[in-house]
This record gives sequence, structure tokens and C-alpha cells, in this order.
Amino acid sequence: MAFVQFSKVSLAFGDRDILKNVSLHLASGSRACLAGANGSGKSTLMKVIAGKLSADSGERALQKGTHISYLPQSGIVHKGKSLRDEAETAFAPMRALLAEADLIAGQLESIKNDKSSAALLEEHHRLQEQVELSGYYRREAVISSVLTGLGFSPADLDRDTDEFSGGWQMRIALAKVLLEQPDILLLDEPTNYLDIEARAWLENWLDKFPGGCLLVSHDRYFLDVTVNEVYEIFQGNLKRYAGNYSAYEKTRQAELETLVKRYAEQQEEIAKTEALIRRFRYKASKAAFAQDLIKRLDRMERIEIPENLKKINIHFPPPPHSPRVALTLTGIGKSYGTRRVLSGLDMTLDSGERLVVTGPNGAGKTTLLRLLSGSDTDFEGSVIYGQGVNAGYFSQDAAEALQSSEQVLEFIEAQAPTVLIPKIRDMLGAFLFRGDDVYKPVSVLSGGEKSRLALLCMLLKPMNLLILDEPTNHLDLHSKDILLDTLLRFKGTIIFVSHDRAFMEALSTKTLELSAGDGSKSCQARLFYGNYSYYLEKTIAETTADDTAGDVIKKSVTVNGTVKDKKAVDQRMYNKQRQTMIRRLERQETQLLAAIEELESKKNHYEKELARPEVYANGEKAKAVKQILDEFTAAIAEKTAQWEDLTAELQSSLSTKPAM
Repeated sequence: MAFVQFSKVSLAFGDRDILKNVSLHLASGSRACLAGANGSGKSTLMKVIAGKLSADSGERALQKGTHISYLPQSGIVHKGKSLRDEAETAFAPMRALLAEADLIAGQLESIKNDKSSAALLEEHHRLQEQVELSGYYRREAVISSVLTGLGFSPADLDRDTDEFSGGWQMRIALAKVLLEQPDILLLDEPTNYLDIEARAWLENWLDKFPGGCLLVSHDRYFLDVTVNEVYEIFQGNLKRYAGNYSAYEKTRQAELETLVKRYAEQQEEIAKTEALIRRFRYKASKAAFAQDLIKRLDRMERIEIPENLKKINIHFPPPPHSPRVALTLTGIGKSYGTRRVLSGLDMTLDSGERLVVTGPNGAGKTTLLRLLSGSDTDFEGSVIYGQGVNAGYFSQDAAEALQSSEQVLEFIEAQAPTVLIPKIRDMLGAFLFRGDDVYKPVSVLSGGEKSRLALLCMLLKPMNLLILDEPTNHLDLHSKDILLDTLLRFKGTIIFVSHDRAFMEALSTKTLELSAGDGSKSCQARLFYGNYSYYLEKTIAETTADDTAGDVIKKSVTVNGTVKDKKAVDQRMYNKQRQTMIRRLERQETQLLAAIEELESKKNHYEKELARPEVYANGEKAKAVKQILDEFTAAIAEKTAQWEDLTAELQSSLSTKPAM
């Protein structure tokens, strides 16, 4: 079995310990993710595992022949090849193996010795088998399948890679590491540039992937359906949690509550000790006592609370009074040359509603938001705001407008209402500007940092209509939760586009589905009076309805150049996702039952230990064993509760009928 293993690995940058005696094991079938605050060292650990960065100390064991593929967060640009040819480079190692096999075949022709020829024949067979298993001889179909799954069209295959934007460049890079079929796959933020459809496809691909996988992602739903163990990096240490990301958060929150309590107790002890030191430090008769107190403080291991798990509540200016109707759309249409993206869209949105706009790439989601915000005035029809509606617009390219030489803190303070000035540092922290980051000049910030700053600037202004295009990009999970909580408390109207499913389901109250027109059909828009989860339920129900009843109009999609019934494609996707969820839950149930059994076994051991006369007769020994027993009892109760929740979820999934 292929594996990579690290034992007691340490790495420091200057005087900062990034990794401290970290141990990690990844093997075929592993489904793990790395959690931790921004800057905690997740990407650094990824690079160490991939062999891109050397650790200062520790051991790295790699099974012979194990191939590791690594996808960084960003920064990959492809040039000089067509998309098809660039994807072909993923099979370069197989071509090298074929060349080696050809060389051996040549040697076999000139060798008469049976023993030598037998060894060469065995090696030749091994190489040929490895090439066959890689999919090399089916690579055209495999390349087409992967690229289509990640959102590329058949026409894109012959386009030069230079023509693709940064987000699509990263999709090309993701396609290549998937096509390599490695033994261990390291993906750092693979969903950053993927839409809903591409994320669903990647979830399904990972479910079938036989190798091991380690992920970093800020998409909670994606992690929940793909991983069964979580490693958290905190202060250079690495701790493993069994279960998906939501299970980790639940367990970690319970740990955090205990940690906060211990932190408060320690702070109280520190305050009392410092008061005693101040009181007795300069008294000759108590000087030795004061010095002992000082040494005790120096030796004390200070408790710190993880930044990414701190609860921060931020409040933005209340919106102005809103009329009953926030805006009305009449006959909205938009074309780019001969391509029609919007046509005859009519809609009325009441104040206080939160509308999510969904649809495949090219359906016109960003175009619609630009029209609604007034950024694009070249369109058909009319957009009428209600009396007194004041809109704010956050776009994907908002970062480009920020070029100030001011420091981040100065820049935001200049934008904020006076009443919010005392809360500015908390707000900046919620948007990942922490510590010395607030003193950086705005002009030197990265694109992601500028995007976060632009979003914060917009939210500081009193508005009653927010138009948000991908507001969660470049935010970690903690910051997404803070933003979501803030938007849920917002009393105005929200129209937004997002590719984060959990965020979409939690925030939306209405769903607008857009589908772009092509040569065979016109643009369509459908409004669903429910959140994104309700929309998914309705569209899945449509695919299972009786066609002859006239409830559903048949639609078709093109898959790998073949026209197929859209309902059938949607049904297969739904069933795949359902089976993926069931398999994941069953794996977790097996793991939890094994963990409970192991804990029960250890508890029984210590119960027998406590029953021994030499233990229960010794108060100190009995107390120590009783403390261990209490810990095992608590751990069993926690695991049992997790198992009960998991069983309920599994039963619910099993009782949901597959799409027919």
C-alpha cells in the first residue's frame, strides 16, 4: 500500500515555530483535511509533505514507488500549448515508462540467456501493466471527461492556454494533477475557482479515487462530503480528529469551552500573582517570596485560544428605512454580440428578502448583478429601485480600485462612521487583517487581501440593498461564519451570487435560476420561493416527475459532445451524491463503533485495576485511577452521542429514495 509518513517533523522561520514535532500518516484511501487559522502553517505542511520544502528535523518515510501530486493555492500559469496538449503533459511519466519498455524490448531481441530474458520479460510486463492501469491508452476520453467535469467546453480543448484567466488557469492545474492519478493527492484550496457544478463533479471524482487525499478548503459542505478525518494545526502542533469537518467543529467547540474556562482561571491566577509581586517586591523580608512568584510566572505555560475559533460579533450601520418593494425588473435583456445571456426577465423583490442567483457558468449571473447595481447601463428593459433604496455593490474585481498609500487601519477608519471607530480592529480581524497586517499600505496588499478590504468598506456604509458577487471568496471558514451571521442580522435586502453551498443555503430566502441561451434554446429564468436547499429539492423532484403528466419540460445537455436528456444527467448526479453521502456515513459509523469499543476495553482495564486491593486501599492511587476512568467515561459518552447523531443522519439518507 502506498503511503507517506512523517514523524516528529519540525520547521521554523526565524524565531517562529511553524511545525513542532508534527506526525502525520497518509495512505491509499485516506480522506483528510487540514484545519487551522490563516497563517497557521497549512500550506507550509502541504509543501513539506510534497517534498517542495525541507523540514529542519524529523523523519519522512515514503513507500517505494509512491507518487505524490500537489496543487498549490494559486500562482500557476500555463503558456505555449493548447488546452488539450497541456492536459496531455500529465501523462509524460507514462511516456517515459513506454520508452523504457521499448528499450527492454530491444534488449530482449539480442539476449539468448533464458535467465536474463525472464527477468527482462517480467520488468517489461510490469511497465506495460503500469501504463495500462494509468489510463494512458484511453487518455483522450479521460482528458475530455476531466476537463468537461471542471467546466471546460469541447471548444476549449483547442484554445491556447494563454487565453484563459487566472481562475481557469488553476482549473487547468487541477485537471493535470487529477489526470496524473497519483498515490497521494495534496490539494490546497481546490474549490476556490470552481462553481457549484464543478465542485459536485470533484466530490464524485474524489469518492472514486483509490489513492489518499489531503485537502485544505474553506468550503464546509465540500469537506463534509469528502473527508473522514481532520488534522488541526495550532501553534505549530498537529492534532487529529476523526469524522468530517462538522464533527470536528462540534468536538473542537466543546474543547474550546473548556479551554476558555481554563484560560479565565489562569488569567485570574496571573493577576493575583502579579498583585502579590507588586506588594512584596520591595520589602526586604518578602523579597525571596516575591522572586519565587516571579519564577513561577516565568515557568507557567500560558494558555492561548485559537484565533480561528474565537467568537466575534460585529455590527454594521443599520440600514435606512426601506419601502415595501425594494426593486422591480421589467423585460431585462442583455447580449454580448450574438450571444444572448438574459432575455425578458421580469421580477419584483420585496424588502428584506435575500435572493441567491444561481446557474451554470455563462448563464449571466454576474451580468445581472452588474445591471442591478448600475455598473452596466447597456441593456434592454428597466430596473426600478423603490423609494429611498440605497444600494451597495461588491464585485469580483472590486480589489482593482484599491490603490491607496494609506495603511489598512487608516484607510478603514477614514471610511467608517464615528460610532464604529472603536470596533474597527475587531472588524479587521474578522476579515483576516490581524496583528501587524493592519499597518500594511493598501497598495501592497495581494488581490485576495484587497478583495476582503473592499467588502469591509462596502459594509461600513449605511445601505438597505446589498448586491454581492462572490463575497466569500478569499475568506476562511471562521470569517465566512462571521459574515454570514452579520448578513443574517441585516434588515435590508440582499441579492447575491456564491459558489459556497452551505453559505447559499443558510443565507437565501428566494432562488433565481438562470440558464443561458444557445443556438437551440432561448435564455430562461425561474424564480423559486424558497432558499437554495428548497430549490435543489424542487429541481430534483422535477427530474423524477412523470414526463407524460406535462409537469416537466424536457431539456437536453451536451456531455462530451453527445446530446443527453438533462433529467437523466441530473438524476445520475443526484444518485451519485446520495451514494457518496451514504458511503461516507457508513465509513464514519464503522470508525466510531471501533473507537467506542476500544475506549470500553480500556475503561474495563482500569475498572479491574481499581478493584485491586493494593489500589483501592491506597487513596492516592485510587484517586489517579478514578480520574482516568472519568476521562474514559466522558470520552465514551461523547463518542456515543456522535454515533447517535450519525446513525440518525444515515437512516435519513437511506430513507430518501433515489431519483428514478
